[in-house]
Amino acid sequence: MSNHLSPQHHLTIDTTAEITTSHTSLLEHTNSNENGHSPIAKKDIHVHSHDEIISTGHELPLLSLNPNATNPSSTPTPLVQTRLYKRRFFVLVELSLLNVIVSWCWLTFSSVSGTSSDFFNVSESTINWLSTGFLFAFVVASPVVLWVLNRSTKAAMVIASSLLILGSWLRYLGSRVPSNHNRGFGIVVFGQIIIGFAQPFVLSAPTRLSHQWFGDRERITATALASLCNPLGGALGQLIGPFIATEPDKVPNMILYVAIITTVISIPSIFLPASPPLPPTSTPFNDTKIDLRTLKALFSNLSFHLIAWPFIIYVASFNATSSLLNQILEPYGFSEDQAGIDGAIMIVVGLVAAAIASPILDRFTIGRPGVKLIVIKLCVVIISIMYVLFIFLPSTRKLVGIAIISALIGSTSFILLPLALEMLADTTWPIGPEVSSTICWAISQLIGGCLLVSMTALKGHKANHPDQSMYRSLVLQAVLCCVVAPLPLCLGLWGTGKNSRDPKRAEGSDGNDTSESTESAAT
Repeated sequence: MSNHLSPQHHLTIDTTAEITTSHTSLLEHTNSNENGHSPIAKKDIHVHSHDEIISTGHELPLLSLNPNATNPSSTPTPLVQTRLYKRRFFVLVELSLLNVIVSWCWLTFSSVSGTSSDFFNVSESTINWLSTGFLFAFVVASPVVLWVLNRSTKAAMVIASSLLILGSWLRYLGSRVPSNHNRGFGIVVFGQIIIGFAQPFVLSAPTRLSHQWFGDRERITATALASLCNPLGGALGQLIGPFIATEPDKVPNMILYVAIITTVISIPSIFLPASPPLPPTSTPFNDTKIDLRTLKALFSNLSFHLIAWPFIIYVASFNATSSLLNQILEPYGFSEDQAGIDGAIMIVVGLVAAAIASPILDRFTIGRPGVKLIVIKLCVVIISIMYVLFIFLPSTRKLVGIAIISALIGSTSFILLPLALEMLADTTWPIGPEVSSTICWAISQLIGGCLLVSMTALKGHKANHPDQSMYRSLVLQAVLCCVVAPLPLCLGLWGTGKNSRDPKRAEGSDGNDTSESTESAAT
């Protein structure tokens, strides 16, 4: 494009205006023309610093630096001021910790289901309802979550914190009811459901928070950290629970410790900032109004379905496996401690893999949407194969083999999770990222709850397998995973899988991000 445009396209900048940045600014211009104008190509407008670049985020027409130049027919295009604030890390850490503790509360009883059933004088199937009811509570709260998240991430975190504190102490109260037929199990269930209402407020928030506070080169990592802290909490629950509740009478102590930790983690959310004063990038942060037109546009998007359904099924399967792992392994002679260790391996290895992969993907997927598609396709294929192999491993009675497959399930699932969430946000833009995130999480929890009930119902004798074997349950789970595996393989075909948020960046060949911001030294 020529640097000399028609007069109606000229934009005048008053030289007396102050351009505020966190570093010294420089505007380079050359070849002043006879009228005192200094034509500058639209891509030359940058503010440089020693570490990052701040850009307008918009392609501007020809600029004039002459203070006397006027053009009444033109409408000035404002520069987009962007900034990264260090306080964003405090917000991210608090959201991550809330995700840790809400998952720990969810799986408090799963790794000690036998001990808990003895303490409350109920069956293990009844203990399973503490996990199942938790998942269904997520679905019930989701419409409110959509409304709250669409308005304020901080409000969602404060509501979640309040529900967590209330639910965790109700559970402890139920465990201290004087001994009767089943103690205060009903109060424990009520407290668990309240905690279940809290989960969607923090589990659906990472994509919105990362787009609200973080730059383009940080978003996958930020989403990964906040999202994957949820299974980290599950790992802590799986690993620590058996060491505290070594006998039925110690179950109340386990609940008490979790309640104290929950309270300490939840209180700081009150003091967090609601939003950054300036946006982190020039890409517009969209506050989509949630209505029927928005939902219709979302569900008519083919790319959404190709990514969403594998995400939903794999999250549901992971939740079911985490909740039932003790009951999957116990019939084959494994102890609660061994089941807890295997669950921790599944999650910890996954977290390590995601911690390595997410920053790499952040750097190498900007301007290269094909890289995201390749990683997603590889992950879904590996996950499906691992769930098929998991059917046969418990009967080998070899913990090493089970641990290896569990580690592969965890690593591929955790690499896929933030990548899928970011891909959903990109392919459904301008719909807000919290919409696709909340809907996918809600459906995954609903299907996860149904899968838990179905797998528990399928538990029973199978030829060449011990009583209470969950062989048929694992077959059901593997079939579901294989059914959805072909869907992401279609991404990139028929116009699917494109980055709707920023088509020019998605189609760029150099992969350079032109919307990075300088980080303020102030918090």
